[in-house]
Amino acid sequence: MASLVVRRLLYLLPVLFGVALLTFLIASLLPGDLATVLLGDQATPETLAALRHDLGLDRPILLRFAHWLGEVLQGDLGRSYRTGQTVVAAIAERLPVSIELMLLAQGAALVVAIPLAIACAVREGGRFDRIVTGAAFASLSVPSLLSAIVLIWLLAVQLQWLPATGYVPLGEDVAGNLRSLALPALTLAMGEWPALMRVLRSDMISTLKEDYIAMARAKGLRPARVLLVHALKPSSLTLVTVAGINIARLLGGAVVVETIFALPGIGRLLIGSIFTRDLVLLQGVVLFVGIAFVLVNLAVDMLYAVLDPRIRHGGS
Repeated sequence: MASLVVRRLLYLLPVLFGVALLTFLIASLLPGDLATVLLGDQATPETLAALRHDLGLDRPILLRFAHWLGEVLQGDLGRSYRTGQTVVAAIAERLPVSIELMLLAQGAALVVAIPLAIACAVREGGRFDRIVTGAAFASLSVPSLLSAIVLIWLLAVQLQWLPATGYVPLGEDVAGNLRSLALPALTLAMGEWPALMRVLRSDMISTLKEDYIAMARAKGLRPARVLLVHALKPSSLTLVTVAGINIARLLGGAVVVETIFALPGIGRLLIGSIFTRDLVLLQGVVLFVGIAFVLVNLAVDMLYAVLDPRIRHGGS
């Protein structure tokens, strides 16, 4: 297991370097002049030249990348030219909102997807299986924007059970915090559960046809134990992969949902940096999202070894 972890960490180094390089190039090669954006069109050529020199924009791009990468390795992602706030502080301020939203949405999606997948696998081809599978396909075709509008109209406007927009910090009011995140989390969960259910159902159907499942049933084990212990665990590899990708994506900010429900998360921070052309903040947020994807994928690889001992023993 230790050898597997070390090899995975070594594989991460070129990946992380590539993420940093692409992040820098994307932000640096955008059209427009950062100095002109900051000072406005009425700035004099002398003022623009001085600011370009202060920002290092007059240096070759490779030297700028080396300087930027050195600062990133020291934990300095720069400072927003619009607000004066450091990028690290801006991300740290909004990250708890995105993490809580991600946990609620992913937890709700798994609570719905896993029981439905098991029930459909047991009743493969039956009426229940066809109804749930059809509902999953229908849910996959509904964009999150439409789901958010429908949920706001139903639960906030008509029934008035939940607030339509706004955010209450967890430290101020736990109940208010959960109420403010209920609609956004439900909106995301409606788009997440179908894929989770479909992959687990497919793997469970294949697993239930294996010889060791027949052996477990022949020994007289309870059906619930056969399903939850002998069949669910080896069928969860694809589920873990899809859930890990979803976690990394939601951790980077559910841009549409956070914007609709006015949540101060990473997604709105990213959108705001684009609208204001705050390239330093944009670089930092994109780099953070990219690193989050890489680290979550590493965690998923490690979880594979826990779920399937063959991977662990083969890697050692």
